[in-house]
Amino acid sequence: MPIKSIKIVVEGGNIKPGPPLAPTLSQLGLNVGEVVKRLNEATSQFKGMSLPVTLEVDVDSKRYEIRVGIPTTTSLLVKYAGAQGPSGDPAHNKVGNITMEQLVEVCLMKREGMLSRTLKAAALSVLGTAHSVGVTVEGKDAKEVAKEVKQGVHDELFSKYEEKWRGN
Repeated sequence: MPIKSIKIVVEGGNIKPGPPLAPTLSQLGLNVGEVVKRLNEATSQFKGMSLPVTLEVDVDSKRYEIRVGIPTTTSLLVKYAGAQGPSGDPAHNKVGNITMEQLVEVCLMKREGMLSRTLKAAALSVLGTAHSVGVTVEGKDAKEVAKEVKQGVHDELFSKYEEKWRGN
């Protein structure tokens, strides 16, 4: 029973039955409408965010499994900031603001895909993304908050979530 793996990046809850997905599903003998409906249901909690999805298809039986990944860091930041999308000019145009707690939530959601050994290091990485998409943190530019993180200003907050970061 050969398994075909299809990896795609989709907009959560808004997948359309068109190219390039539809032709691929048709070639495998799958009902495109049914698969798209199930994909939209599986990704509905991430509505409007870009996220990776993997379809594992048993070519013989036509059975498939949907694996939904975690949205991109940019998508999570934009969602928490309540913005429509990232800034085209982050130095001059800020699209929204998040709290330090939301920053930590993004770090925890992305934990498995990050190379950071500590929550503090992960926060610095996410702050870099926040800066590049025009999202401020606690009303401050993300670069300024990154300096605070390096100076230990937010260590108490990070220590509250360190066990979750380590997976305990």
